[in-house]
Amino acid sequence: MDKAGRLVVPKALRDRIGLHSGEVEITADGASLRVEPVFDDVLVEKDGHLVIPTSHATITEEFVRELRDADQK
Repeated sequence: MDKAGRLVVPKALRDRIGLHSGEVEITADGASLRVEPVFDDVLVEKDGHLVIPTSHATITEEFVRELRDADQK
């Protein structure tokens, strides 16, 4: 964090979770901060199903496992 309070999220991490430039919401989560992109709350219809628009991140079982394990620490 710099003196102005700005945080830099490394490009590799941004790419991994699909975080792109734009508005984000930051919330306190215990002693951590949670940074989430702000998306429209509009649902999209695809193949007859309503879906939440994606962040363009690739979600694999390994990725979900890593996120779950990181949350346990």
